[in-house]
Amino acid sequence: MTTIEQLFNCSFMQNVELQSDQTAQLAETFGLLADPTRLSIVVVCMEREISAGDIADELGLSASLVSHHLRLLRAARMLRAERRGKQVFYSMADDCVRDVLKIMIDHLFTHEHGGSDEPQEGEQ
Repeated sequence: MTTIEQLFNCSFMQNVELQSDQTAQLAETFGLLADPTRLSIVVVCMEREISAGDIADELGLSASLVSHHLRLLRAARMLRAERRGKQVFYSMADDCVRDVLKIMIDHLFTHEHGGSDEPQEGEQ
């Protein structure tokens, strides 16, 4: 039987307790993905290495805008960069972010929720 840790290649935390600075860092990280442009860039990089110019072309964005967002995503350790000659190629920094995004995409767009959108007893 495969464990969650094995399936997602991430350590699974039980009884999560975060310090206030950790909560702020987590919120900031999720906040980066709240921007549709940054999220689109991350999605483009999920399954392949791709150059900054190709990201700009694929998304129909200016190179300077893509460069700005890539800098933020690298600083947050969501993407990694590898220089090859004159080009820089971007990909996911590790499997954890990719797995979280895949889970959310599946949850929102392919997963059968099997219930109503009405709150259950005790829910607000």
